[in-house]
Amino acid sequence: MQSTSKRGSWSQALRTRRVWTRAAMIGLPVGCLQVVINQGDVWWHHQADLVVVAKTIASPFVAFSVAFVSAADAWVGRRDSAPAIESEKL
Repeated sequence: MQSTSKRGSWSQALRTRRVWTRAAMIGLPVGCLQVVINQGDVWWHHQADLVVVAKTIASPFVAFSVAFVSAADAWVGRRDSAPAIESEKL
């Protein structure tokens, strides 16, 4: 029963606009900063090849994915703990 509730919470989190927005606001800038740090010199010297292009595209997606899972987990945690906190107040 618990796992079904948890699965439903995760399913709901993945459809929540706030989770996607938070992940984009955190993950994409961090991914772009990683690109500048890790591949910036290659691009600056015009030495980019197919591997560098792939890394440049993948970095923001990886950072976004980590931020997305983190935002969804935080959303699920807040949602699942909210009823317990309310019942403790009573």
